[in-house]
Order: sequence, then C-alpha cells, then structure tokens
Amino acid sequence: MQPLAGIRVLDFSTLLPGPLATLLLAEAGAEVLKIERPGTGDEMRTYAPKFGTDSVNFALLNRGKRSIAIDLKEPGAVARLTSLLKSADVIVEQFRPGVMDRLGLGYEAVSRVNPRVVYCSITGYGQSGPLAGTAAHDLNYAADAGMLALAAGPGGAPVPPAALVADIGGGSYPAVINILLALRERDRTGRGCRLDIAMADNLFTFMYWAMGDGLAAGLWPAPGKALVTGGSPRYNVYRTRDDGFIAAAPLEEKFWRTFCEVIALPAAARDDRRDPEASIRAVAARIRKKTAGEWSAAFAGKDLCCNVARSIDEALADPRFRARGLFDRKLTAGGRSIVALPVPVAPEFRAGDAAGYPALGEANSLLEKEP
Repeated sequence: MQPLAGIRVLDFSTLLPGPLATLLLAEAGAEVLKIERPGTGDEMRTYAPKFGTDSVNFALLNRGKRSIAIDLKEPGAVARLTSLLKSADVIVEQFRPGVMDRLGLGYEAVSRVNPRVVYCSITGYGQSGPLAGTAAHDLNYAADAGMLALAAGPGGAPVPPAALVADIGGGSYPAVINILLALRERDRTGRGCRLDIAMADNLFTFMYWAMGDGLAAGLWPAPGKALVTGGSPRYNVYRTRDDGFIAAAPLEEKFWRTFCEVIALPAAARDDRRDPEASIRAVAARIRKKTAGEWSAAFAGKDLCCNVARSIDEALADPRFRARGLFDRKLTAGGRSIVALPVPVAPEFRAGDAAGYPALGEANSLLEKEP
C-alpha cells in the first residue's frame, strides 16, 4: 500500500510547476486525473522532441496519470465535472488569479460541494498583492526576487540559471509539501483548505545567506562576489588546459589545505582572506596547466571536494549514480523505453517499474454524460 493510495487529484495545471507536483503525488500512489483542453491538451504536448505521439517533456512530467479532455468554457462543463469535484481530495491549478472563479471552479464554489478538498493554486506572485496578475516566467521571478543578480557571468552580467529554480523549487516542491501538510491537517479536522503557492515568494528561502549577510551585518552581496557565487577561491569553477572545467568547493580549512597541496598553489596565495581575487587568479593559473583528466586523477582518493564538471549524458552514464538505482525506472511509449524522470520520492513509497503517459482524453469515461 503506497502512502497516497486512495487519494484522488484533479490537475488543472499545464507546463511544469503543477504537473511536476502532481507527478510526485502520483509516484506516491495518488490517482491523478489531468484536465486538458480538447484537441490540443496541455501545451507541453506540442513541444519537441517527441516521445511517442507527444513531447518527451510532457511524457516525463505526466507519467502514470490519466487524461480528461473537456472545454471548461463550454456550458455544462462544471456539471459534467461535478462527480469528480465531489470525490477529489486535492485540486491543483495554476491559472492567473480569478480564472478558476470565472469558470465556476474556484475554491469557494468547489468547497461548497466538497468541504474536504485541498485546493492548491500555484502562481508566480500569489493570489493577492500588486503583482498578482503579472505575466512572467522563471527568469522573471528570479530577477524580481534578487536571485538573478547574485551570480555574474563573463563581463559581470547575470546569466540565466541552468535550472528552473522558481518553477520547481519555488512552485512544485512547496506545493507538494503544503498539500501533504493540508491532508494531514484534514485528518485532524475533517476539512480541506486553500493553498496559495507563490513561486517568487519561495525563492527567498534559497537566499538565506544573502539575506543574513545584508540584514544582520549590512553586507549585501555584490554580483559574483559572495562566498558561493564566485567571490571565493574556495567555491569556484576553473578552466583546465583542454578547456574542461573543475568545480572546486574546498570551503573548510582542512579541505582547502589539501587542495592547495594537490595543485601546488604558491604559498603567497594560500591565505585567501588577505586578497581573495589574487588567490582566485593563482588557483586558475594552476588549474589551467593540466587537463581535466589529469586533475581528475590527481583528485582521486583525496578528501577535498573537487571534481570535473560533466555533461548531462556523462552523468546519466555514471555507474556511481546507476549503483543507486536512480535510473532503473522506465517510461514507455510507442514501443520505446527511456529513463523515467528521477523524483525525490523514496523508493519504498513507489510501486511498479514501467509506465506510460496518458493519451489525451483517454479517461473521459469518468465524466458525467452531457445532458
């Protein structure tokens, strides 16, 4: 028995934040019914490249769910959904504030027929406030919250983050955390609740150190100058002779001393408190003298928190990750199988090995018949 077996989730969301949140719930045993537009479905179905008949992005994020195709603007749509609304434990939506209300599917309307429902709304800036209706994406949330300015690329300009931190870390994960908390609270009170998940709001958690430096000491970090954003030789990326890169994070003194010995850093540069930028240049000069492979061999067996930056395909082939069973689960479609998206749900809470993603509208039999 999986921990969320018997929990029914109606997922009105599209693209990334909501679908990833409901994927985690599905992985733990919840029944997830994805509500989509007839004809096209979730916009992510149309993305490239394809896996089966739809986008591989859609397939990875909607594994193990079922699909209902219904035009929410059509007369009678809410009536056709009524039985599902009454039986739902969780509703997830990520429209702009007010859209679900206008459709007759807002929290107040749904809770009247189902007071036990946990209703989770994921938006960029929340259900209230001056920015509530503002159109934006992950990069915009990072820019507004001050995160984008913390990491500088060449020339001092911020670079787009490699991960969609706001969508996933600010949207999907907080949504799941709060849905589980709300279900636990419902066990106690018998009532559901409304959850307001704002992706931009949740980015501040990731910047606890920058807030602490500024608020407590007035030391607001400049772009690329803080301990973990490129301002220290102990936490930086260095280019090798063959244009590979070394990720060096010997923050603690014991690691730093070992690192300095292995790379033969000149004594004058080892006291990085005196002139961090000079120490960074000195480390960079030493790392540039050897190839990535040579440094990898030099670091092997040493306790110093340094490694070679890998490509994603190299990481997927890494036997150390494979030994953890991280890529054992498969996603199937059209006679093909690929690695299923690894998600932070403990293996003991999952069931099954391989599953596909839903064809558009394949679960429409669950809808009430049209009058």
